[in-house]
Amino acid sequence: MEKIQIPEIARAEARLPRWMLGAALAGVATIVALGKPQAALAFLLGAGIATINYFWLRQAVETLFSAGHIRVPRRVLLKFSVRHPLALVGVYWFYKTGWLPAGPILAGLFVPAAGVLLEGIIELREGFRT
Repeated sequence: MEKIQIPEIARAEARLPRWMLGAALAGVATIVALGKPQAALAFLLGAGIATINYFWLRQAVETLFSAGHIRVPRRVLLKFSVRHPLALVGVYWFYKTGWLPAGPILAGLFVPAAGVLLEGIIELREGFRT
């Protein structure tokens, strides 16, 4: 079995934000087409929270792995520590106020997972070609 080369992983990782954006836009377009603009806004909010969460996690992991013996910046640690509580507070606030429906917000939180799934399908297709 052949090992995955690092440049291939880097290219796959570089494509993830595009897949996430595509999944978010497809979800919003579908919900708008169903005639539910408020739900589309809620989905977009969830997708935005999840995408920011992904980038903050990625920044924290990259900083931790490249830090060596250097201290990790407090800003990175703060982002890593507050990313889930901030997301939970935001979703809870919208749920309690009823300003936006909670279901589409929660569905939007799965946009990064959809991006990973799409990239996985592409990687499988490439694996079968070689």
